[in-house]
Amino acid sequence: MRKIKRANPLINIFLIILAVLTFYPLFFTLMTSFKDNEQFYTRFWSLPNPIIWGNHLTAFIELFPFIVNSVIITTSSIVGILITTSLSAYAFARLRFPCKEIIYMVILALLMIPSLLQLIPQFIILRDLNLLNTYTGIIIGYIAGHQAFSIFIIRTFFDAQPKELFEAARIDGCSEIKTYYHIALPLIKPILSTVAIMTLLAMWNDFLWPLIVASDPDMMPVALGLLRYTRTFQVVQYGPMFAAFFVASLPLIILFLFLMRSFVEGLTTGAVKA
Repeated sequence: MRKIKRANPLINIFLIILAVLTFYPLFFTLMTSFKDNEQFYTRFWSLPNPIIWGNHLTAFIELFPFIVNSVIITTSSIVGILITTSLSAYAFARLRFPCKEIIYMVILALLMIPSLLQLIPQFIILRDLNLLNTYTGIIIGYIAGHQAFSIFIIRTFFDAQPKELFEAARIDGCSEIKTYYHIALPLIKPILSTVAIMTLLAMWNDFLWPLIVASDPDMMPVALGLLRYTRTFQVVQYGPMFAAFFVASLPLIILFLFLMRSFVEGLTTGAVKA
């Protein structure tokens, strides 16, 4: 009979410690969000008693318009990123055209340029196009900023797929567009999910780019909404502040719980060729 290997107890202890270090900040945020200042100062490590439910309600009411802005911005940006980068990655992986590898290397070279150095040129371009304080301006910046990394990831995934599938489609008379839609897209769904989640996390938590482009409160995403909300306190109110942090992160937590399997599948699929 095949012997079942038992896990090393030291590895289990190490994983438990990592899990505690990972989840305790979230637990502490949730626990503190139900306190008032008196409880925060006098019973810092204890559970809230009594529970202040109004902290979350107030935070949700204040942040809801900013959460809506973040949903619009991130959803539109992710759709644009997935369409443009998957098409580009398909072209670099499966098509032949002059200077293909040189162009690809130039795109990869953009990863070496710090994003901070690109802020001023991007701001000037959007200003000249009259796109400041608009959804379009913020979305275009995100789509442009995530091209290089996403193309690199998706092309690497394409290279791991058998070429015979694409050659068979061409023999059957499929055009490149049909090959991309019927063959390529079903194959790269896992990696597209991974790219979508990674870019979602980056854009939802981004603070600097919206701060530069969106000075109008009606255009601000949730990261800037948190700043505006916490600045309304004449005296720091830790319960409402932590409640706002939790409310702002709750959509990401829920989304990741539903998409965790797709995220892991995208990281592992294609890592080993059959």
